Amino acid sequence: MKLEKIISISGKPGLYKLISQLKNGFIIEDVLTKKKVSISNSSQVSLLDNIAMFTSDNEVPLFEVFENLAKNEEYKETISHKSSEEDLRALMSTSLPNYDKERVYVSDIKKLAQWYNILHKAGYITPESFVKPEAAAEEEPAIAEKKETKKAAPKTEKATTPKAKASTSSAKSAPKSTHRKMG
Repeated sequence: MKLEKIISISGKPGLYKLISQLKNGFIIEDVLTKKKVSISNSSQVSLLDNIAMFTSDNEVPLFEVFENLAKNEEYKETISHKSSEEDLRALMSTSLPNYDKERVYVSDIKKLAQWYNILHKAGYITPESFVKPEAAAEEEPAIAEKKETKKAAPKTEKATTPKAKASTSSAKSAPKSTHRKMG
């Protein structure tokens, strides 16, 4: 999935792609300008993959909300994050109909619209963006799938190392309606 290494950094506008891990930080790339910079381990980083939004009965991963929003908008840009509270709540009602109106604040919906539009401008909002790697592997023959799984396992472990480190400091910087899942 193209969206899995996208991060938000507390105190910095925009969204970034996690490129690699350094001894004392990370190399990141602005999703819009493609400018690469390094940040220290002390930066408060939130991996979008670890953020969820509250519903009346559970939590829905942010990327599922993005996917619903993308389908509703026909993979086009959505309303501005500066839209009225009424328009933002209407957007949320169509993207996540059973969202918890008491725990999902307007500021959270603004962030959702802003991040979605940034990702859209950067070319991340496409039908292919939401295809999970496991779903693609299931379409292959069983023998090829077993070989893929064995080869992909070490790569997956390496790819998750920066995620785990990046997400360790995300609790403070995550929006109010989000929840980092532990374990």
